[in-house]
Amino acid sequence: QVQLVESGGGLVQAGGSLRLSCAASGRSFSSYAMGWFRQAPGKEREFVASITWSGTNTYYADSVKGRFTISRDNAENTVYLQMNSPKPEDTAVYYCAAGYCPGYGCYDQRFFHSWGQGTQVTVSS
Repeated sequence: QVQLVESGGGLVQAGGSLRLSCAASGRSFSSYAMGWFRQAPGKEREFVASITWSGTNTYYADSVKGRFTISRDNAENTVYLQMNSPKPEDTAVYYCAAGYCPGYGCYDQRFFHSWGQGTQVTVSS
């Protein structure tokens, strides 16, 4: 079991940058795949990015590919989401999650068993 706390959200101008952090506590952080998901008002929660336990493989939604970067620091029990050139449509509550992923990918919410409380990101025009 792992507990997750997101931070770093806030208001950012379109075309700027923002870095989200997710701090983990508990055992075996380095054994989990980590993911970021988001939910905008009136919409379903959607996949954003994920990273395997070793950091070898990363996965991105098409909507953020080339703009967002996920990374992890197992020594600090922290996963990051670097958001470059955010757009107004990126406005949402962003959630960090921990889980296990199969060999074919790491993008489905069903793979993740522990979730943070979320952090609001608002992108202004």
